[in-house]
Amino acid sequence: MNLPDSLNQLIEELAKLPGIGRKTAKRLAFSIILKSDQEAKALAIAITNAKSSIRSCRICFGLADGEICQICSDPKRNTDIICVVEDPRNIFTIENSNVYHGVYHVLQGAISPFQGISPDKLRITELEQRVQEMHPKELILSTNPTLEGEATAHYLVDMFKDKVPVITRIARGMPAGSDLEFADVNTLARAFEGRTDYLK
Repeated sequence: MNLPDSLNQLIEELAKLPGIGRKTAKRLAFSIILKSDQEAKALAIAITNAKSSIRSCRICFGLADGEICQICSDPKRNTDIICVVEDPRNIFTIENSNVYHGVYHVLQGAISPFQGISPDKLRITELEQRVQEMHPKELILSTNPTLEGEATAHYLVDMFKDKVPVITRIARGMPAGSDLEFADVNTLARAFEGRTDYLK
């Protein structure tokens, strides 16, 4: 028996989400359909609201409900340290580890010539402006330990080695080729604690 077209469409859209295979998408679709009208509408409204309300913070380019995110607007954060990440999701991963209390800068990607991503397509110019304005004492390079992440880190070291006193890289605990998003709290904590100075 063929599934109704509308249900098939829902499955197809859910299957496009990262980490969701067709079987999981089908299970989720049936779960949504079997919910009450009120629950299904609440889910649809939540998705629509999140999509229309969430934007990039105009300072760090993380996720925000307004122009400025909660971290950038928090006077208790240490603005002497900027942690550079590839993806807004990385901020929440690091925050959950509770080992870092500085501010962030999201590059919105990593240098990847094979994918046509050059430095000018990332938020590197904005990082340079922030460094000129804030005069941070340390840049923590928390790009992913992948080929692209390492290339990006080296590019940033060359750019900022004469502009920031200390440039560090998250270290032990993060296996090569992995993604920061999937690191557990203890691994990430060790990586931050064991970060190494790039300029020495």
